[in-house]
Amino acid sequence: MEARTREYLEGRFGDYYRSVGASLPPAPERREWGYIPWSAGGTTMVRHQSLLDVGDLGDFLRRTAPRHVYFSSARFDDPGAGTMEEKGWQGADLVFDLDADHLPGVDPEETSYAEMLAACKESLLRLLEFVEDDFAFEETQVVFSGGRGYHVHVRDESVRTLDSEARREIVDYVRAIDVDVDGLIATESVRGTTRRVLRRRGGWGERVHDRLLDLASTLREMEEEAALERLQELRGIGEGRAKTIYGQLRHNFEAIREGNVEAGGPGTRILVDALAAEAIEEETAPIDEPVTTDTKRLIRLPGSLHGGSGLRVRALDRDEVESFDPLQDAVPDRFRGREIKIDVTDPGPAEFDGDTFTLSGGGQSVEECLGVFLMARGRAEKVRE
Repeated sequence: MEARTREYLEGRFGDYYRSVGASLPPAPERREWGYIPWSAGGTTMVRHQSLLDVGDLGDFLRRTAPRHVYFSSARFDDPGAGTMEEKGWQGADLVFDLDADHLPGVDPEETSYAEMLAACKESLLRLLEFVEDDFAFEETQVVFSGGRGYHVHVRDESVRTLDSEARREIVDYVRAIDVDVDGLIATESVRGTTRRVLRRRGGWGERVHDRLLDLASTLREMEEEAALERLQELRGIGEGRAKTIYGQLRHNFEAIREGNVEAGGPGTRILVDALAAEAIEEETAPIDEPVTTDTKRLIRLPGSLHGGSGLRVRALDRDEVESFDPLQDAVPDRFRGREIKIDVTDPGPAEFDGDTFTLSGGGQSVEECLGVFLMARGRAEKVRE
């Protein structure tokens, strides 16, 4: 990025911060603060700052117009101390991070920025099922990171003192690492006899049971040949096994509805194993483990601007998440309504603010919000007006 471009973006970020108020997390005076200025290279972080060092946050942002702004997930006795040992750790929010670059099946070289963000939101919706249903966390905040993904902050008092190992267990559950399928099956007594049934009151057991019911209901409505083909798509089920399982599903549906994995003989258990593998592949949330297990992580400040996109780091109400389009809804209004001149250095396809188009190389006039986006993403430089 050329010096003129950095100076322009720094100035416009300052104008943005003069037009909006700062958004503070709970207990801001107990958190460490950090930022990255608009220096050449743009990677040197200034950290170990407290609000006492920074002063009024809004005034600080207006004066310094940083490229990136962060606060700690942790709360400390002395957040401005120069070492972690001196800070005096009190506890930390539980933070989940989803990054589009790290999603399974997403190749950043082959997938557009807009497509990566769409895939990341699908992962976010799966993550929120764990946060809300499996763990029943109540004090949560969803944030678009301004760049490639989303953060979910959990601030329930019950999580604050969890150490890294306890947080890793949460990661393992969400990512279904080493799920014990046998552990999803319980033994219960019914009228003097025992039977083995899927655990159906939440968690991975309920996910597998829901898949079992959906599949059984679907297969009962299909022609036999199509039903057998569907069963053979599952792991470990060949033609002979498919015929056995199909017959069991047709004649033991009520028992299977109750989660009885012995109702149809060994075929039902084989089917459960296959559906568990399918659920693990399709329903996990690919969260970034180091972020969640770190009890002192610095995370982006909602309401700030992301220096790699010019988009807002935006906190979302839960009912906004599904319809949220970051390339429209996170565009700062401050950068709308005027044209600027830029030199496009990386021409090609682009999606922005509800439009899809192809950028031509060289000098051209564009709406400022698009120009800021392209410059921040390294696809353009600022030219003299």
